Amino acid sequence: MPNTYLPSRRAVLLGAAGALAAPALLRAQPATVKLGILQPVTGALAQDGEYGRLGAELAIAEINATGGIKALGGAKIEMVFGDARSNPEGGTAEVERMNGEGVVAVVGGFASPICLASSQAASRYDLPYVVDVGVSDAIVTRGLKNTFRFSPGFGSITAAALDNLVKLNDAAGKPAKTVVVVHEDGLFGSGMARLMGAELPKRGFQVLETISHPTPARDMSNIALRIRALNPDLIIPSSYYAEFVLLSRTLQQRRIRPKGIYCVLNGAASNYRFVREFPDAANLVMDVNHWADPRKPKTAELRRQVEAQNRFWLYNTPMNYSAVMLVADALERAGAADRGKLIEALAATDGRFTRHIMPYGPTRFVNGQNQAGQAVNTQVQGADIKVIFPTDFADAQAVFPWPA
Repeated sequence: MPNTYLPSRRAVLLGAAGALAAPALLRAQPATVKLGILQPVTGALAQDGEYGRLGAELAIAEINATGGIKALGGAKIEMVFGDARSNPEGGTAEVERMNGEGVVAVVGGFASPICLASSQAASRYDLPYVVDVGVSDAIVTRGLKNTFRFSPGFGSITAAALDNLVKLNDAAGKPAKTVVVVHEDGLFGSGMARLMGAELPKRGFQVLETISHPTPARDMSNIALRIRALNPDLIIPSSYYAEFVLLSRTLQQRRIRPKGIYCVLNGAASNYRFVREFPDAANLVMDVNHWADPRKPKTAELRRQVEAQNRFWLYNTPMNYSAVMLVADALERAGAADRGKLIEALAATDGRFTRHIMPYGPTRFVNGQNQAGQAVNTQVQGADIKVIFPTDFADAQAVFPWPA
């Protein structure tokens, strides 16, 4: 007779029990929570987008490694990434795709035009949208219940920039009296220029001229020549990375040296890539911008993780790290991966959210704007970027006016 295997009754019972248990185990695993991350990783804003994506990736990895969303049974966050392609249309198209894939929220956008268009698209689906950087205050003044900005907006940043400029100039004996404003001709640069033109005279500065440039820009020679002719005490630029690097290098090559360059929301002036690649052009440039809190141990830890990948420490990374942590915190409080409940939880953030590394006080949203968000003043000193304002966590004194 053939050697036929006949299982014992015990084996049959154990096998049946295992078959019944397996689906139960599968059902016990919580579903992942899909989170849309929107960044411009192609086009003119690709560097900012890549570093924004990096911040989101680091946050998601940390959340998943430390137990996931505990209120959802330890559910892991799954990133659904979208390339905004450095324009509003690209951002809108990606939000439409993300909505179809069932994301619970979208984080990012970077540039104001992208954030404006993408958050509007998300509002059609009651899809929570957390802005990482976009500074246009129109983002949070349209009455969109789905849109939240954790970072400071244009109005509060420029107000701080003006106040700190007066303090800086007064402390040095008021060496700066005349200003030339240079700005990119898009939404945020043009808005900054209008505000500076209106507010600087009230604070004792004469605006000699306001000069705009496109993004991208290929040559700054004419702007540099105009600045030489005007001979201002201060240059106040607001532009993206490549354009300011080009401007500052052109000024250096033509030996145009004002008493200071005081940037507002500049894409390069608080950027270690600029400092490392063009140290002479970068040295002593000041900026008013987003920046991580240097006092927090987590800031140093995250920076080490970034630099271990042979990458630069840019503000986009801590901004997006913190924005993703905000969504995770709201999911814990919402207790469900439900868009409506998540919007309610974000709106109700009442100061308990501390899992971020920005120099902010207790988080509180009013009409979608975090009332605690604030910018800082930085200055390139040697091979480093130092914080010079606010004084309560500055790690250097300002060098102003520049040595002749």
